[in-house]
Amino acid sequence: MLDINFLLDLAVILMSTKVLGLLTKKIQMPQVIGALIAGLILGPTILNIVHETEFIDKMAELGVIGLMFIAGLETDVKEMKKCGKSSLIIALLGILLPLVGGFLVSIAFSDTPLSAMTEMELLQNIFIGVILTATSVSITVETLREMGKLKTPTGTAILGAAVLDDIIGIIIFTIILGFADSSVGIKSILIRILMFFVFAIIIAIVFNYAFKHLSNKHGQKRRVPIYGLVFCLLLSYAAEKFFGITDITGAYLAGIIISNVKQADYISGKFEVLSYMLLSPIFFASIGIKTHIIGISSTLLIFTAVLLLVAILSKVIGCGMGAKLTGFNNNDSLRIGVGMISRGEVALILADKGAVAGLMSDTIFVPIVIVVIATTLLTPLFLKIVYKEAPDVVVQQKS
Repeated sequence: MLDINFLLDLAVILMSTKVLGLLTKKIQMPQVIGALIAGLILGPTILNIVHETEFIDKMAELGVIGLMFIAGLETDVKEMKKCGKSSLIIALLGILLPLVGGFLVSIAFSDTPLSAMTEMELLQNIFIGVILTATSVSITVETLREMGKLKTPTGTAILGAAVLDDIIGIIIFTIILGFADSSVGIKSILIRILMFFVFAIIIAIVFNYAFKHLSNKHGQKRRVPIYGLVFCLLLSYAAEKFFGITDITGAYLAGIIISNVKQADYISGKFEVLSYMLLSPIFFASIGIKTHIIGISSTLLIFTAVLLLVAILSKVIGCGMGAKLTGFNNNDSLRIGVGMISRGEVALILADKGAVAGLMSDTIFVPIVIVVIATTLLTPLFLKIVYKEAPDVVVQQKS
């Protein structure tokens, strides 16, 4: 039976995220920052009055699914097609640089020379790079939505690149996991990922027709948003359960499919109420609540600082280079690079699964959490700065 204290936790989270969100808004910063700070204050890092529970974990999971579903609903598919090539190149370079950078940092601080490392030790160092490849677009999505920049060319490119980043990152993760555990069949996992793409295309065709029919038949009735939510949850479940793709990818895909129907704005408006009042605040607060920073040595602090610097620069430079190569100007390339900095829940999920598989020690887990929290907090601040100067320019891709 669920402990009745969850009601008090929920009340405290909702009130604190809203109050601090309004305070950050008053100083011209996204409310997301206030919600994240609220989680840090409530959690074990400072006051230790709200603790991680199964209820908070599950609600936070719904929160990030909801954010990605709304992001999909608000995605301009026509604009995304224009940025398809750009998103792929941005994602590839945004994975390569963090992967190499994280590996080199881990090697530099390792007690064992590279030439003397066992296969498992080598995989553990590579895994640090794998974690840095992750991109948590949910923080960026909420910040861009607040600033009215989500549907801009740069916003669309960030979303597309982040989705591809997630898929490619998972492929790399499964390969590393396969080397670490002989019971995991790399070939079968890659086949499942390929099947997901086929499945996604079929689902897009079938359900696009079905939702158009429902929209025309029922109009703006409350049952239509419920159908949309059910579709989102089912696709999120199918993506992770049957294909090994994260549930947020399925949620984003569901939103994109529904975005083409006549009632997309109505569905989005209704779902935003649920997300704004309940799901999103819990998700953002949960990031801070999960953080428990204790017993960090001076060496670990230096390692954390260097890893954080590499985590930021590798995404800004890698994704920025990808954007520049595909025709974005300097300002927009910088915006795209900054928009890909946040690691958030995606990196934490990879770290947790890697720790279970023996790819990361408890000692290294703390710096990873700090890097995740720091990049999540810094991304909205950086986005606010880089979007301040000049308006977005429509991209002209190079042939």
